Amino acid sequence: MPIPALEPWRWILGALCALGVGVAKTGVPGLGILVVPLMVLAVGDARQSAGWLLPMLCAADVFAVVYYRRHAQARRLFSLAPWVLLGMGAGAWMLGGPEQLLRRVIGSIVLLIIAFSWLRKPAAPTASGEPLQRERVLRVAAYGITAGFATTVANAAGPVMNMYLLAKRLPKEEFIATGAWFFFLINLCKLPIYGARGLIGERSLIFDAILLPVVVVGSLLGRAIVARLPQKAFERAVLGITAAAALLLLLPR
Repeated sequence: MPIPALEPWRWILGALCALGVGVAKTGVPGLGILVVPLMVLAVGDARQSAGWLLPMLCAADVFAVVYYRRHAQARRLFSLAPWVLLGMGAGAWMLGGPEQLLRRVIGSIVLLIIAFSWLRKPAAPTASGEPLQRERVLRVAAYGITAGFATTVANAAGPVMNMYLLAKRLPKEEFIATGAWFFFLINLCKLPIYGARGLIGERSLIFDAILLPVVVVGSLLGRAIVARLPQKAFERAVLGITAAAALLLLLPR
């Protein structure tokens, strides 16, 4: 099988993407979305880049799931699952639409979620608890649908899931482990969608196989980073990177 004929600088960008994916999955959640525009430059096609990136994400997901298997809080994802599937269905349908518009919509939604999390005051519970329960269901639905849609059209659900998991006040290891399981399952579900759209092929798989060792290096580096990062600094870093990444999605390319 021939190696994809790409300029050296494209291979360098691809290697940076592979390293960033590994670090994001095991150490700095939110960093992974910064890989999205870099992969567009590496591949030279905004739509195809999603398919070239997905196998890297799946490989890093496996590494993160195995390493953090004792910390996962999978039960926290059960209520999210049906809404994510709904969002993925909408995203699969929208893959044929204008990609630049989709990215701007995703970036705007993420920024709105961040602003809401900063400005929202807890609702006063009533004797029946109904308003509190209604607010919780609406919040989970918003996170789930947005995450499913964003991950399908642009591999860009990281900011949404970061905000969802930050709201759960999880320790950093549980935060990473729970997010790893979420993306592991969701990215596997996306493989047939991308395959049907022609976004994954021989050239992209060879490209990903060559850069797989860099993904592993990034995963090891991410583990080293998170072991030395205090909880508060971890949460601030996740929030800051998430906001920056959402703004990056809004920039024209």
